Amino acid sequence: MSGTLYLQHFGLTEPPFRLTPDIACFFTGAERGRTLQALLYAVSEGDGIIRITGEVGAGKTMLCRMLLDQLPDSVDILYLAVPNLSRREVLHALSRELGLPADTPDDAVDLLARLQDELIERHAEGFRVAVLIDEAHTMPVEALEQIRLLSNLESRNAPLLQIVLFGQPELDRLLDQPAMRALRDRIKYSFTLGPMKLDEVAAYIDVRLRAAGYAGGPLFRPSSLRTLARAAGGMARRVNILADRSLLAAFAEGSRTVDPRHVMLAVRDGRYLPWYRTAFAWQVLFGGLAAGVLVGLVLAWILIKVRSP
Repeated sequence: MSGTLYLQHFGLTEPPFRLTPDIACFFTGAERGRTLQALLYAVSEGDGIIRITGEVGAGKTMLCRMLLDQLPDSVDILYLAVPNLSRREVLHALSRELGLPADTPDDAVDLLARLQDELIERHAEGFRVAVLIDEAHTMPVEALEQIRLLSNLESRNAPLLQIVLFGQPELDRLLDQPAMRALRDRIKYSFTLGPMKLDEVAAYIDVRLRAAGYAGGPLFRPSSLRTLARAAGGMARRVNILADRSLLAAFAEGSRTVDPRHVMLAVRDGRYLPWYRTAFAWQVLFGGLAAGVLVGLVLAWILIKVRSP
C-alpha cells in the first residue's frame, strides 16, 4: 500500500528507477544512442571482434539488452551471461545456444568442428551469428584464447561468428597482456561507456520519470541534481539508487520536490560515505574559514572605531 501511495504522491504509474534494465527507459544521451547505432552496424555488417567497456553501473547490460532487441531477424544471437568458463565449457555453452543435440562430442576439436559445420549451414541460409558475452572481464585466459580461435572461423568472404565482448575496465588490462596480443589484434571496434555529466544526469532522470508516467514540472531542484550527480559519479546504476531513495525521503516528509537534504539522506543511507564525508568536511572547512574571516572583519572594524578620534 505504501508503494502505491508513493507513486500517487508524485503522479507516477510505476517505479521510475528500477535497477533491472528496461529497454523502454533506454537513455540515448551521453553517447549511448550513438554507441548503440554503431554496434548495430558493426554486428550486422562488420567483422572482427567488438569490445565495449565501462565501469560498474555505466549501462553495459542495458546496451546489451538493446542490442538483443534491435538486431534484425537475419542475425542469430547467442548470449553468454556467465562467461567464467573453461575452454571446453565455452564450446559446450555455444553448442547449447545454437540448439545442437545434447550428444555433442566432449573433445574440444570435435566440438569446434561441429560448431563450424552449424555456422556454415546458417551462413548458407543467409543468417549471421553473433555471440554477446557479458562480464567478459571474468573470462579465464584459456577461454579468451578459445574466443580468438572462434573468431577465425570464416567462409570465403565473411566471418561465420561475430563476437561482442562486454566488460569492466579490467578487460582492457587483461587484453593488454603480452599473451593476449593475438586476440587484441582481432578487435576491430572498441567502445567505452564513460560517466554521465551533470546535464546528462538531469536528462537521464527526466527520461526515467517520463517513462514512469510523470507529467509535472521538475521534481529535483537544480542543487539536488548537482549533489546527486556528484555522489553517483555519473554512473547510471548509482543515479537510479540515489534518485529512488531521494524520492522516498521527500515522500516521507510530504514534499512534492526533492531538496538537497533529501539527496544527502539518500547518500548516507546508501553508504556512499567516502564522498559524503568529503563533502561534509569541505562544508565544515569552508564554514570555518567563512566564520574566521567574519570574526576578523568584525575585530578590524572595532579596532578602527577605537583608534578613531
